[in-house]
Amino acid sequence: MTQEEKTTLEERIVDVLKTVYDPEIPVNIYDLGMIYRIEVQEDGNVDMDMTFTAPNCPAADFILEDVRTKVESVDGITGANVNLVFEPAWDQSMMSEEARVELGFD
Repeated sequence: MTQEEKTTLEERIVDVLKTVYDPEIPVNIYDLGMIYRIEVQEDGNVDMDMTFTAPNCPAADFILEDVRTKVESVDGITGANVNLVFEPAWDQSMMSEEARVELGFD
């Protein structure tokens, strides 16, 4: 797989991640800054690091499964390994400008 193909797959993964929402927040998890790393492997597997806005998120299982299912639905992806991490701890500075505006922080 070329670097260009990996980049294209990463862009498609970002597109599907923008359809995943925390049920309590009206902004997608990508724009919230909850995705720390996306790495497409040669065999089409994806390794991702993500976090939650709070470690005790009541929707954690639902969101993780939604992420895994949607990433695995991307054509060319053979599997998704989603690692839940809490370092660095999420804070509001990780949000995109769009998310900050939507949530009234700017």
